[in-house]
Amino acid sequence: MTLLRQPSFFRPLVNRTRGFLAHGLGLSVVWWLAALPAQAIVEMRVAIGDHLNQAVVGSSTPAVIKNASGQGVGQIPQGRAVTITPGGGGLRLADWQGQAFWVEPTGGGYVFINDKWYRGRVLVVPTDGKVTAVNWVDLEAYLYGVVGGEMPASWPQEALKAQAVAARSYALYRRDRTQGDLFDVASTTASQVYEGLAGETPAVQAAVNATQGQVLTYGGQIIEAVFHSSSGGYTENSEDVWQRPTPYLRAVPDFDQDAPTFHWSATFSTQQIGQRISGIGRLQSVATERATPHGRIMSIRLQGSQGTRTLTGTEFRQALGLRSALCSVSLAGDTLQVNGRGYGHGLGMSQWGARALALQGRPYQQILTYYYQGTALAALQVTTAQKQDGPLLLNPIGVQPALAH
Repeated sequence: MTLLRQPSFFRPLVNRTRGFLAHGLGLSVVWWLAALPAQAIVEMRVAIGDHLNQAVVGSSTPAVIKNASGQGVGQIPQGRAVTITPGGGGLRLADWQGQAFWVEPTGGGYVFINDKWYRGRVLVVPTDGKVTAVNWVDLEAYLYGVVGGEMPASWPQEALKAQAVAARSYALYRRDRTQGDLFDVASTTASQVYEGLAGETPAVQAAVNATQGQVLTYGGQIIEAVFHSSSGGYTENSEDVWQRPTPYLRAVPDFDQDAPTFHWSATFSTQQIGQRISGIGRLQSVATERATPHGRIMSIRLQGSQGTRTLTGTEFRQALGLRSALCSVSLAGDTLQVNGRGYGHGLGMSQWGARALALQGRPYQQILTYYYQGTALAALQVTTAQKQDGPLLLNPIGVQPALAH
């Protein structure tokens, strides 16, 4: 067991409710760091690390270690960390072996997982000879770390509120479809970025609290409220990107002209292309075969000295690390020139567009129903028995008139 090195975000000054004060931020911010929603809504299961060689777990307060059956097997002293590794067909933690370990801080403490602090508790399980660490955390507390991870806290409150509702809706949509899985969402852009305590600020917490329990619905069901940084001028219809129509993910004009990635360019040598896209060798020709009405690549053919491949726009973007598939390509000699617009898949809410609309004085309700066409806001009703699983009841919320295109 090792002494847990506190991130610069903390210093070990005892506080009656939490045990730590925000480092360098002063006593005035302790209220927001300690604040949790008055009533828990539902727990999320967030993969902090999947298929890792080990998990380092600690706590800001004394923590209880439990086995897979929920029986206490030991404790971690305040400010200490343990390393959990694969072993014996399961997991090894100090002198204990088991198929899973819970680490649960006492007294409302925070849990440390690998290199960041989080609210809630952590479950560590073996996965294919590796370990996976899952943060079990109240939905609203989870959103504190998501909104701050996805959007600058300095942005207008109405944009932060729109992000909070979209992130809450997306999280619950995923949770409803992962009941038999180990976790509901990842902590990366594969789902939505979750920074834990590092993403929290007073502005972020205010936005989450002001929209507590609010979700977007279509036909009485919570929607898959995907979002992206910048569309490059126009969002997309879902069937043009995902090949499946979704009624609320419709193309609309965007307001993201102030985004730093509204225009971008990248260049690659033909040798680089051959290294990043297997099976073609040195690139000899390239042609966009299909594109969305707004120019986002759906299919592109690359011919090289060793063969020809056709990639989807998403595959092409990922192979070259492009900001988006909304781009044009041209080959001149040994250089591929890519000129593009926007950042992300272009579906749902544009974060830079939400910022612009908020600066125009638009409320978050209008921002959301503009980017998610035909949707309505609803408030969650959750009983104690529904916090782990089961259907979530929804109450419609009256909204202001929608933005015109």
